[in-house]
Amino acid sequence: MAIKGNPGDNRSRGPASIVFVVGLCCFFYLIGVWQRGGFGKGNSRALQITKKAEDCSILSNLEYETHHGDQLEVKQFEPCGEQYVDYTPCHDQKRAMTFPKENMNFRERHCPPEEEKLHCLIPAPKGYITPFPWPKSRDYVPYANAPHKSLTTEKAVQNWVRYEGDLLRFPGSGTQFPYGVDAYIDQLASVIPMDNGTVRTALDTGCGVASWGAYLFKKNVIAMSFAPRDSDEAQVQFALERGVPAVIGVLGTIKLPFPLRAFDMVHCSHCLIRWTTNGGLYMMEVDRVLRPGGYWILSGSPINWRTNYQAWQRPKEEMEEEQRMIEEMAELLCWEKKYEKDEIAIWRKRVNYEYCSGPDSRVTLCDHSNSENVWYKKMEACVTPYPETTNSEQVSGGEFKPFPERLNAIPPRIASGSLPGVSIESFQEDNKLWKKHVKAYKRVNKLLDTRRYRNVLDMNAGLGSFAAALESSKLWVMNVMPTIAERDTLGVLYDRGLIGIYHDWCEAFSTYPRSYDLIHANGIFSLYKDKCSAEDILLEMDRILRPEGAVIFRDHEDILGQVKTIVSGMRWKTKMVDHEDGPLIPKKVLFAVKRYWVVGDNSTILR
Repeated sequence: MAIKGNPGDNRSRGPASIVFVVGLCCFFYLIGVWQRGGFGKGNSRALQITKKAEDCSILSNLEYETHHGDQLEVKQFEPCGEQYVDYTPCHDQKRAMTFPKENMNFRERHCPPEEEKLHCLIPAPKGYITPFPWPKSRDYVPYANAPHKSLTTEKAVQNWVRYEGDLLRFPGSGTQFPYGVDAYIDQLASVIPMDNGTVRTALDTGCGVASWGAYLFKKNVIAMSFAPRDSDEAQVQFALERGVPAVIGVLGTIKLPFPLRAFDMVHCSHCLIRWTTNGGLYMMEVDRVLRPGGYWILSGSPINWRTNYQAWQRPKEEMEEEQRMIEEMAELLCWEKKYEKDEIAIWRKRVNYEYCSGPDSRVTLCDHSNSENVWYKKMEACVTPYPETTNSEQVSGGEFKPFPERLNAIPPRIASGSLPGVSIESFQEDNKLWKKHVKAYKRVNKLLDTRRYRNVLDMNAGLGSFAAALESSKLWVMNVMPTIAERDTLGVLYDRGLIGIYHDWCEAFSTYPRSYDLIHANGIFSLYKDKCSAEDILLEMDRILRPEGAVIFRDHEDILGQVKTIVSGMRWKTKMVDHEDGPLIPKKVLFAVKRYWVVGDNSTILR
């Protein structure tokens, strides 16, 4: 509902005073953006000016409501304590230490019970500023945003990250890439077709600070990177602050939260994963998520053990046996070794079963009937079967167009009819519809066409058409497939050259606070109605959204009215608008922006 002022106030303002106020607001806003956007030094005077500018900023565009809904009592949420600045509920360090260390179980997801959940707002650290725009963010992160120096000291010789003044600098070199990431990627590209769009999606296991994924963007390849929250606890946070897709995760006892045949290549560079443990279980899991014709890259120990066993301070015989076992498992998985030089080895998964040597008594095939049900499911010591083919030249599971043509081409899983309820026509209609939706979004939030939003999250991704409509080198989208969705379409997203992950929004996401610039929530509260608390989901959205980040909700009007009431007590500004097809459509769109505030700002008054 619009807020009307005193009519007498309006009469007292002449045109000159209005122009003066508007000009002053713009002036203060530009200075505030310069300071908080990472372009200035951030001294105390600039901070004062920024505070004065808050009421004049672009957030004021969301101060007024359309005619939807009535005002309800607003519950004000208090800030959490400073100790929760980097709180990751399902990867809490103290809770992790109560679980078995065997097979990295303690580094997996362990979420708090209902009575231990926080019902407060996670604060940003003092001095927090909006990350630099891409590509500057790839190389520089404001230290105040992720104030962790352990990697700059404990791994100083590895040159992952350097602390320089008020910045963290990522040189893109070190033990993982002694000649630089670009040279390393070029070496891989001499074997793997990264330059023509054939390879698009990648998985980086044990990613460190995700420099490999950061530099792959030059090749128009998008990498999903993961690493545990361990003694190097800030590595995934660094990746996200740099503008690189990453989640907290580990190869442990449960399956990776990705579908079959998702990635065009999987990578491990000095990732410290013991690939030969448990009978090659982790290599079997890589095989499950690697598409036919995809590549597995192993860089570092034990490759080239004859030269490096002394430098790695491991017994020669142990390293020789480890590589022999890797080679043997790769052969059982029907991978062909394509390259080995220096510390790099590359295998390629065969394009179909016709090229494999036939049944082997040492291999157990997985039950294909339940293959996509991976959420909290134990890894299995079995090999995922290839989809059937009719001839030796056919690519099992379907062949992809080069990216970006692949993005809007008919995905093989739809073209083959293997996804019940989704036809070629319905896919094309969905694509067309989301182009219209996104066009309407841009009329309200004009920052969608700028570099303001780099890290984007789609909480209910469907067929991936929202991400496809947004596709730009300026941003990337983490597409989430809710585990309770009526139809599992995450494999379709990977067919399109997008990335995504399974998740249940009744639990916290596997990421750090302040990970995303923009969150899209289409029908998420209708989906989870009576499943879990809308308040809990919104508090989690607040945790992972950056200060001054934006949210777009699309849902039924009555549900959005409830959402608006809750977020009004979370220091968010909102604006409800009609569906782009007119006010008679029951679904509406709610735009929201999270206000800037940091540790120590305990005020719950919405300025």
